[in-house]
Amino acid sequence: MEYRWKSLVFFALVWQGAFTLGKAQTADEGARDLITRIASSDKETRQRGLEAVGANREGRLLSFLEAFQLGQIYRFQDQVVWCPGLQTVDGKSMAPLSDPLTGVERQMDGARQVVAKSELEAVGPRRRERRLIMNLVRKLQLFASDDDVRLAAAVKMGSVRKTEVLADLELALKREADAKIQHVMQESRSLIQLGAPAAEVSDEIRLEAARNLGTLCSARGGALLKELLEKAAKAEPGTASVLSAIQLEVYQQSLDAIESYQLRVRWLGYVFSGLSLGSVLVLMALGLSVIFGQMGVINMAHGELMMVGAYTTYGMQWLSGHSLPDNPVNVYFIFAIPAAFFVAGCVGWLMEFLVVRHLYGRPLDTLLATWGIGLVLIQLARVIFGDNVGVNSPTWLVGNTEPMQDLNLPYNRLFILGLTTSCVLAVYWVMNYTRLGLLVRATVQNRETATSLGVNTRRTDGFTFALGAGLAGVAGCALTLIGGVTPDMGQNYIVDSFLVVVTGGVGELAGAVWAGLGLGVINKLLEPTFEAIWGKVLILAIVIIFIQWKPAGLFPPRGRLADV
Repeated sequence: MEYRWKSLVFFALVWQGAFTLGKAQTADEGARDLITRIASSDKETRQRGLEAVGANREGRLLSFLEAFQLGQIYRFQDQVVWCPGLQTVDGKSMAPLSDPLTGVERQMDGARQVVAKSELEAVGPRRRERRLIMNLVRKLQLFASDDDVRLAAAVKMGSVRKTEVLADLELALKREADAKIQHVMQESRSLIQLGAPAAEVSDEIRLEAARNLGTLCSARGGALLKELLEKAAKAEPGTASVLSAIQLEVYQQSLDAIESYQLRVRWLGYVFSGLSLGSVLVLMALGLSVIFGQMGVINMAHGELMMVGAYTTYGMQWLSGHSLPDNPVNVYFIFAIPAAFFVAGCVGWLMEFLVVRHLYGRPLDTLLATWGIGLVLIQLARVIFGDNVGVNSPTWLVGNTEPMQDLNLPYNRLFILGLTTSCVLAVYWVMNYTRLGLLVRATVQNRETATSLGVNTRRTDGFTFALGAGLAGVAGCALTLIGGVTPDMGQNYIVDSFLVVVTGGVGELAGAVWAGLGLGVINKLLEPTFEAIWGKVLILAIVIIFIQWKPAGLFPPRGRLADV
């Protein structure tokens, strides 16, 4: 009995596969037949072929029709072929051939088929056919196989607002499987119905369209509803812009729902932007927390160490040959992160070895010395690289995700948040669960006792400074994803980074994280209301008031600066 059931299931699967394959082959044959008719030299045959495409909404022919418009379709040995572009070989014009339906390269003897242009017979639309083909292309974009093409077509139709496309929108909506594109199609349909002239759409349909836009929380619908309500408020009695009481009520309710949702989305966007800005400040403040908090050194060249990390990333890009869109070598960025840490760490170790170690216990001297080193690094970068260079993000960090409608989160900023989290955890692990971290904490808490127990405090100081500098280099690497690379780029972040360290508590990693994210979010929340410069002033005032309330910051410092 079991064997019989397995046999039945097997034959059912075979039959279903054969049926699906046969159906696909039939559809393929029908599309190729339409291509042959459109490329025919007979005027009536071409006309019937174009009409059949419009009647069937054959979206697979979109690329063919676009190529047909551009004069890239030819006949070769009684076959219709697609030649995207000509090549010159030994002074002769040669044509690489592709399939007109799929765009796949035609093969001959294991290589792409290339023939002399003289062997091809040009096929192109006549003057009267061009407008018909243009309308067909616009219509077929709703039925294209590419999701991005269908999405763009649906958005465009909602912006144009012509009632003659409603039938195509309805049919496309029934065939559509993607939820996001369905949403845009519904939105565009309602926009057309609501914005159409009074003679073309009834009041009942308009009311339903207004309710749908409110349900969809459509930003474009909110703009249209506001426009209609403003016209109604200014309209004279008896004109077409006057709205009935029920229309005014429904329009206003839908507008209120849309504006309430869009306000929530905007605030969520501000919070995310603040978190991404704060994550950069956290990366910078991590290094400062190690150098300033653990060693008592005011490192004014910390921003320039970030700049070193950014230029290291640029150097890794140059070595890999990465460029967009010609030659994407995405792996370069994976190697750029440790390279930025290593190079900036080496520069920091040299700073500590040559200058800073001779100035311990003299904070003002370290401030002036590191400020001078920062100026040297800026001029050195300007001499080597010039005033501005660009770093191309890897392709996997280009674009965004949309966790909820109208809330777009860029991949590069999400990556920076993840990188910051990883760095915070790594520093916490190093400082609390490794021998090197133990030596650093011992040196900070009591240098004399640590020395008497055999700890090489000089070496520990060098490691600590290099660790902080390396973290600044990672911050510079991350910053290349959202900004340009210039010699003085660190100057824009050094003051904010010190504010983060002081607000969070000198030497406390948890304080740096909370203060960095908090100041970043506050900064972005203030930007829509105040200008950028006034926002900075307000943040400084908030920090001053906070320090008056908690002079030691969120987390009081421990170690060498605890008694200062």
